[in-house]
Amino acid sequence: MLLHFIFLVTRDDLDQRVREFEYIQQMSQFYKKWIHDTFSLDVDVQCDEMIVPKQSILRRLDTAVLVEDHKNRDPNVFHFYLCNFNPLWTDCTCEGYYAENFAMTLWKKPKDDNFLADCQKNCTVVSHELSHELLRQKKFKKQYEKVHDIWSKHTFNDLPYEQYGENFEPTKSDPYFLTLDASEFRS
Repeated sequence: MLLHFIFLVTRDDLDQRVREFEYIQQMSQFYKKWIHDTFSLDVDVQCDEMIVPKQSILRRLDTAVLVEDHKNRDPNVFHFYLCNFNPLWTDCTCEGYYAENFAMTLWKKPKDDNFLADCQKNCTVVSHELSHELLRQKKFKKQYEKVHDIWSKHTFNDLPYEQYGENFEPTKSDPYFLTLDASEFRS
């Protein structure tokens, strides 16, 4: 399976978001290993930028536009869109959406003074939506409820996120990537 991360960015922001895209490229490689270790699935990963128009009332991107883009690319590839807008509809509390071989999340632009922490928070949302779709593919019973139960524990009960270093290995200090607690999913 090919997992293709697509970072949506406006032409005006392209030069200012290079560091962020570099993090996303590393994150895509991290998720290749995380998916193997967590779900016993081997995936190839790809990472690209998609230049999008500035959002306005008259020029609004939405989930339907991305689903159409997904179908036009290759519906058999798992396209994961890192968006500069919220999905108009979602049943996930993390501002994401998933369907067959398709996922999208709001990728919040990191602040310069909090760059890594903001990227890590975005990374947790990616793990949430990846977990939904990969568990759905594996026919995991009640995957929707399980992922949301774990997410609620992170949000309201201080369940710590799993931490990984730049080498993609679990770490107790200086994490570079954070994911939801996937201990119950591991095959």
